[in-house]
Amino acid sequence: MRLTAQPHVLRVTLASADGLNSLGGGTLRALEAALDRAEADPECRVLVIEGSGGTFCTGLDFEEAVTDASGADQGGAAFLALMRRLGRTPLAVVACVDGRVAGGGVGLAAAADLVIATERSEFSLPEALWGLVPCCVLPVLVRRTGYQPAYAMALSTQPVPARRAAEFRLVDEVVPDPEAAVRKLLVRLTRLDPVTIGELKRYFQAMWFTTQDTDEFALREFTRLIDSPVARRRITDYTTTRRLPWEAPRP
Repeated sequence: MRLTAQPHVLRVTLASADGLNSLGGGTLRALEAALDRAEADPECRVLVIEGSGGTFCTGLDFEEAVTDASGADQGGAAFLALMRRLGRTPLAVVACVDGRVAGGGVGLAAAADLVIATERSEFSLPEALWGLVPCCVLPVLVRRTGYQPAYAMALSTQPVPARRAAEFRLVDEVVPDPEAAVRKLLVRLTRLDPVTIGELKRYFQAMWFTTQDTDEFALREFTRLIDSPVARRRITDYTTTRRLPWEAPRP
């Protein structure tokens, strides 16, 4: 992960060596640390999260999940904590997406206040193919898209192009040049006081139905499913053969 400080802005670039930009424990801790740094800077107004190499983020780190089941459970809790924090931080959070977004990466984008995406970007929830449900993603995704688009993404597991994602509000703007779009946003966002940003986010959070109980239910279900025989078998098969669930023989 790379951090780049600019006037009033901290940019976080996910850049894992394998190109997957997955959300392992180390990455989640690094994102929390980036938030700590940005919030501690009285001049910072905006946190920009972006990927690299044509991938924004692919969610769960399967290598970590198969080698340490308790680590996967802790990862679910850390992911939900990050989603809550992104929703409450007195910073404007902008997700700048260029390329593939999957699983928890969809949640990371959906938790941002504003999502900018390029034409080639695609969003998918493949969890059902792994024997899972996107439990920890859905609370923030449904807030953005409403029930049916989120349900269709989870059930079909099919990638959704950026233009279609914009139609149901997962993406705020589809652009040819994400950098130009971010610069345009920063002209106004950097003029806001962090107190005002925090108050605005707090007010809108209060208008939504998700609560601590919602998050606790999501975590219980994630913990139950990640330890299920179907999920363990499919994740283990992938980590040993590199064969994705949709490439394997039908059950």
